[in-house]
Amino acid sequence: MAVACMHQLRRHEPCNAVRGAYTVRIHNAKGFALIDILFVCGLIGLLSMIAMPRLMMARQAAGSASAIGSMRTINSAQLTFALTCGGGFYAPRLTVLGTPPPASDAPYISPTLGRDDTIIQSGYTIHMEATAYPGAPPSCNGLGAGEGGQGFKAAADPIEVTNSRFFALNANGQIWEDTTSIYAAIPEVGESPQGHTLR
Repeated sequence: MAVACMHQLRRHEPCNAVRGAYTVRIHNAKGFALIDILFVCGLIGLLSMIAMPRLMMARQAAGSASAIGSMRTINSAQLTFALTCGGGFYAPRLTVLGTPPPASDAPYISPTLGRDDTIIQSGYTIHMEATAYPGAPPSCNGLGAGEGGQGFKAAADPIEVTNSRFFALNANGQIWEDTTSIYAAIPEVGESPQGHTLR
């Protein structure tokens, strides 16, 4: 009986061996212990703490690249508008650039940028303005007389407080960058008093 019971114990099978007044019973232990789960959760948390800053930096870099692309798009659209539709004057709002001329269904700027006067895209707020010039003629896409501008300025300001890359553009066609917002300071024509130009 004892030999048969020892053989069962080695195979992890339940065994009852009565010897005197006690009974030995062994059961199978399956599954994870609480300490195993805590260890795995702690390891995942540690890896997340290491990876998160790099993920945030990569996301901000992608957002900055998108903002620079938007500034270039606005500059190109403003030049096309002024030469072909605005009589040499610039559009005062993004929605004006988003309005196609009567003979075409293609606007001067992509629908993602021209759907509103202030756009939130890729973690940046994008906006543009031009001071109305009384002598500006009406544009071919419905902008009234005296609404076009002799210059313009546009900016892309980050939404996240941890992102310190601010961009701006004016009629000179140069994109400026600084660690604080340039929009209030940059003139519609001429050099910006703050920041540096992107090459």
